[in-house]
Amino acid sequence: MGRWLKPDVYPLIAAMSFVTGMCVFQLTRNVLMNPDVRVSKSHRQSAVLDNADEGQRYSQHAFRRFLSTQRPEVFPALNRFFSNSDSAADK
Repeated sequence: MGRWLKPDVYPLIAAMSFVTGMCVFQLTRNVLMNPDVRVSKSHRQSAVLDNADEGQRYSQHAFRRFLSTQRPEVFPALNRFFSNSDSAADK
């Protein structure tokens, strides 16, 4: 096994494992929670589902609600430091 797994390949294995995990997570989330996916036979029989509240819950999940309360900044402390008008550089 040591002959096949070289230390140069570890970053590639880590990146591919991370991406594969993200894909599995998204596919599982879509199958289990997406209102447009109809796995059970009772949901497949009706042509149009009245599931607006389910679709709202799916699209406005907890992470998106959290991000909507945050300011769209990458480095807020750095932005405040450089945008502060009473800094020593202005005097």
